Amino acid sequence: MAVKIRLARRGRKKAAQFDIVVADARAPRDGRFIEKIGTYDPNTNPASINFDGEKAFDWIMKGAQPTDTVRAMLSYRGVLYRKHLQLGVIKGAISQDVADERFTAWKEQKDAKIETKRTSLGSAKDEARKSALAAETKVKEARAEAIRKKNTPAPVEAPAAAEGETTEAEATTETTEEAGA
Repeated sequence: MAVKIRLARRGRKKAAQFDIVVADARAPRDGRFIEKIGTYDPNTNPASINFDGEKAFDWIMKGAQPTDTVRAMLSYRGVLYRKHLQLGVIKGAISQDVADERFTAWKEQKDAKIETKRTSLGSAKDEARKSALAAETKVKEARAEAIRKKNTPAPVEAPAAAEGETTEAEATTETTEEAGA
């Protein structure tokens, strides 16, 4: 019996999610499987890959063949590198301690790289939002200024006062002077 590690589709139309399963190669894609070892959600950025690395490693060591997509996921998470190191231990090329040390160092480096990508995507998204808000604020201020100019009447110059008439300010000063005298 040929055993495959593959994806089984679930989720609604145009919003697919997948289970990572170990199944007989003759079984249908979404049909019977031996064991579910994780999930994969391609709709997030970066894609969410959650699976039990120990189970995947055990099945790989037993001879289960991953499909191309699952092989990429296993490689991304280091299961295939761990298999490579374990085969070196079995052949006697390296010791188990050295293999574990190399895998741990690789895993830390890979996790740092993944976290850097997540933070850069988050900060880029925040920067895009801030720049869009600033552009929107500029447009809003420009519109408000245009509306203010449109609603403000043009200044009309007052006609020059006739020579014999006095203005209001002059009249008040004259009345205060007469009251004081």
